[in-house]
Amino acid sequence: MRGKIDRYAYIESAANVIQSGKPLFETIKGNWNKIYFKNSNHLSVELACGRGEYTNGLASCFPNHNYIGVDIKGDRIWKGSKTAFDAKLDNVGFLRTFIHEIENFFEENELDEIWLTFPDPRPKDKDEKRRLTHPRFLEYYKKLLKPNGWFRLKTDSTSLFDYTLEILNNRSDILEMEYTYNLDDSDLKLEHFGIQTHYEKLFSGKGEKIKYLKLRFKQ
Repeated sequence: MRGKIDRYAYIESAANVIQSGKPLFETIKGNWNKIYFKNSNHLSVELACGRGEYTNGLASCFPNHNYIGVDIKGDRIWKGSKTAFDAKLDNVGFLRTFIHEIENFFEENELDEIWLTFPDPRPKDKDEKRRLTHPRFLEYYKKLLKPNGWFRLKTDSTSLFDYTLEILNNRSDILEMEYTYNLDDSDLKLEHFGIQTHYEKLFSGKGEKIKYLKLRFKQ
């Protein structure tokens, strides 16, 4: 218990974590590059970022891009925040909030890219509206992305991937889409720069194939 208390105390004071009670929490919407990163670089968000492995991995690969990891779990945000601080990654920030509140923190057309990495598949029918690829969430992503911005999904869950493709194939606003049911045996693997999250390593170790898709919406 003491360790968790220490972690929450850490993120309370961490400059790279924005959460309720901190000044930027109320003013950051539409202003990430202006008042947080203080540049005009490409802006990418990882939703359900967990421990921030992908956020920090991408930030290391692309120091001239800005990356924001979003999650509600404070002990996970702590890990990502500390890793970024220790690695001196000044192009990384973390936002502690619920995904369904994302419109409160990003302005329309503010994002160049959204990553959704290994979200909870919510397999029960009663939880369909909580799946992060449900139509209501896809509308959030479409609104927040710039024209021609990319939405990217990685998951081990075949059921979630099938569900997502069914939803997307019934939409009329998909400009471009590519996907694979086996990322490691696909040319699309080159887009992932060898970065693996905790869950990706766990699932791959059990023989699960990693599914991936990327798309752009018509604006």
